[in-house]
Amino acid sequence: MKRTVSAVAVCGLALTIGLVATPATAIAPPGSAQQGMVFVQTDDPAGNQVVAYRRAADSSLHQAGTYPTGGRGGSLDGAAVDRLASQGSLTYDKAHRTLYVVNAGSNTVTVFGVVGDRLIRRQIINSGGTFPVSVAVHGAEVYVLNARAGGAVQGYVSILGHLVPLHSEHRALGLPVTTGAQEFTHTPGQVVVTPDGSSVIVTTKAAGNSLLVFGSFVPAQLAKAPVVVDDAGNVPFAAVFDRFGHLAVAEAGTNTVATYAVERGHRLRLLNRTPTGQMATCWIAGAGGNYYLSNAGSNSLSGYRAEHDGSPVALGNTATGQGTVDAAVTPDNRYIYVQTGKVGAVDAFRIESDGSLTKTSSTVVPNAAGAEGIAAS
Repeated sequence: MKRTVSAVAVCGLALTIGLVATPATAIAPPGSAQQGMVFVQTDDPAGNQVVAYRRAADSSLHQAGTYPTGGRGGSLDGAAVDRLASQGSLTYDKAHRTLYVVNAGSNTVTVFGVVGDRLIRRQIINSGGTFPVSVAVHGAEVYVLNARAGGAVQGYVSILGHLVPLHSEHRALGLPVTTGAQEFTHTPGQVVVTPDGSSVIVTTKAAGNSLLVFGSFVPAQLAKAPVVVDDAGNVPFAAVFDRFGHLAVAEAGTNTVATYAVERGHRLRLLNRTPTGQMATCWIAGAGGNYYLSNAGSNSLSGYRAEHDGSPVALGNTATGQGTVDAAVTPDNRYIYVQTGKVGAVDAFRIESDGSLTKTSSTVVPNAAGAEGIAAS
């Protein structure tokens, strides 16, 4: 367990509604066609913000505005390059052009509408627990994972761009409460929803060394208790679904990627476990038929091509800036943007036809050292 903890420690209508649009602070240069947006959370304990960037055709980022969330960022004890030790703290819902942002220090979630290159703050709502770290969306259903006090998942329904809490959809996780330097390693890491919406899955990291699978028998009605999938000693940190519907999990304790088949009865069957050969493998982002894992201790990305039997094919490792953490892939799967938490920057890479990565730019985000949370549109 000592090895496990040291590896992940590197990784690290009661509605309150507001309408706020911050003026752009910079513009893209003439002739640089806008292809989309990249949003980055600062997670500042003094006042959380989202920095919005226009994404040009060459993948370069041009700051468009800075938007206060109306809440505070937070930091887990023992955090190094990622104060939240999670994935999915900033989640973009493309279908509804909505951005969800956790305010870990305020126990709230901010809801922004995305209008062109601007953000319109619609709502600040209680997260249903303590220290929210991850948000998952499936249709009109939204789930927020809270990390402290044993962990909890809170379900919401999105109506006309606002969240309505479903009080029957609160599930306490009952994980052991750890304080001090180990808190960073022993809090849940992410909530995800299966592509068909039939299950909600939570990674517990070292708190439970398991994946918790809550069946959803009808929309927004979770099972009272989860199916517990043991992952002893591996520290499941973050997860993504590949093109075949397999769950791919970044395991920080053993620096591996594990793949699971999602089976009837809301159960997971292990298909493969592959070492990355890197240090502090914590985050994972899908890009079409590939996925890329962030290795905070090695300052690198490990790429894999997903196969139908769940066995990943290695695409190689690519160097990044210091403290590789969360990542976001563009909708066309052409670029991946990776946060480097040590310096608070975003590195941009072009995804080549063979899955290899070519670095194209690096952008320092104001006040974002140690922050986690990035999304692309």
